Amino acid sequence: MSLYITVEDLLQRKYFENIEIVAGHEGLSRIVKWVHVMDVTKIKNLLNGSELILSTGLAWKEDKNLFFSVVEQLIESQAAALCFEIGTYTSILPQEIIDLANEHHFPIILFKQEVPFVKITQDIHTLLINHQYQMISDLEGYSQKLNKKLLTIENHLEILTFIQQFLNVQVAILFHPSDIQFIPNVDANERNELIPFINNLVPDHLSTSIASVPIQLLGDNKAELFLLSKVRGITDFDRLILDRTATALAQFLLRKHYFEEKRRNEETDFLNNWLEGECSEDAIQDYIAYHSPQVVGKGGFVCLCRLETLDSFSNLDLTYFKLYARTIFEQHGFTFYSIERKGLLVFIFLNMRSTANWKKRMTEGIQKLLQSDLKIGEYKFRHMLAIGKYVQELKNIGMSYKTAAETLRIQTRWSEQESYYFYDDLHIYRLISKLNEHLELKEIVMEYLEPVIEYDKKYNAKLMGYLENLFSM
Repeated sequence: MSLYITVEDLLQRKYFENIEIVAGHEGLSRIVKWVHVMDVTKIKNLLNGSELILSTGLAWKEDKNLFFSVVEQLIESQAAALCFEIGTYTSILPQEIIDLANEHHFPIILFKQEVPFVKITQDIHTLLINHQYQMISDLEGYSQKLNKKLLTIENHLEILTFIQQFLNVQVAILFHPSDIQFIPNVDANERNELIPFINNLVPDHLSTSIASVPIQLLGDNKAELFLLSKVRGITDFDRLILDRTATALAQFLLRKHYFEEKRRNEETDFLNNWLEGECSEDAIQDYIAYHSPQVVGKGGFVCLCRLETLDSFSNLDLTYFKLYARTIFEQHGFTFYSIERKGLLVFIFLNMRSTANWKKRMTEGIQKLLQSDLKIGEYKFRHMLAIGKYVQELKNIGMSYKTAAETLRIQTRWSEQESYYFYDDLHIYRLISKLNEHLELKEIVMEYLEPVIEYDKKYNAKLMGYLENLFSM
């Protein structure tokens, strides 16, 4: 079955046996969605587009200017074609109207004898309704076949090939920000012709030759799927098929990300050694290159997450939570590896952007996570987050892990509410914690005063003496 009914299809019906196509021959492929009998002069707000207009010519009679205005309005309203009787109420067909219709590929069809408009509309409406019913049946069949394919496919290109072969139009997918794939593949020249369609830079009269729908994954637009055609308009049926395909593609990508997240969860040995400081920089870089080849890290840090009743969550619940968190933090320039350790979720964050604003971006990501209505299993997400010291060399991630653990201890002692803290912001709390533990303070003192001591040594200055006098006053 044809995916749409055109003007040319209707001209094969029995009530169009005695006609003449006087203009717009190149527009006979226009799609017809409905048929109207119309004898008014102001029609711009009465049409939705793609209507076949039947008229007696009474509206304009012998008024050439009024006739021209009616044709202009039909063209602007994206009507499919105009059919009217010649001779009963009008006998004129000025050349300027023929020229206007030819310019816009708008068919004008003359009935050479009186025809029963009621029977024409009944015939065409019956045809259109039966066609709609058949499209619904075809749509359901397409969906069933697509769902079966989802059980076996291993690459999203198989889904794109399926829709391309079914609709016989050009298919494209844009993975943000600029990765474009075409099915079937196109050469460089045709690619340059199609990209303006994708970037929404086409003239208005070509806008019906493109349709798109976003591929959403956990609230984030991962890609955009396009149908493109230079030979026909995109129909409502095409758009329904496009929506079903987009849903299937989102399910496939979600499944793919889920199994990737599950695989990451199984790779705990290396991550534990990394946290213990037992991995070299080369080994770490090899691990990152294998598991996340697109990542170019610029340092990193550890974030500890304490969830209420962690033991009550299933692996599926925790995997979903990590996948959701990954979607958010990737938007803010981070990726992470995660393991469960000592009743906590441990995240090793890698920074993929500037180190100057990492804390600001991390804060924005955490706030977005907290503002969501995320539930893990039957529980609303409640948390305590502790972010360790930022390290430039990833082999030192163990130091960040230790400082994150210290941050969590201080946080637990001084705050019982849901919160998050950065190790670098604790300052006085760290001093109090050290005093309470009766531990050696040299390390923390050196962290704050070492730059001053080194300056005194290098320039023979006396800044330390100045500080001692200042605090003795």
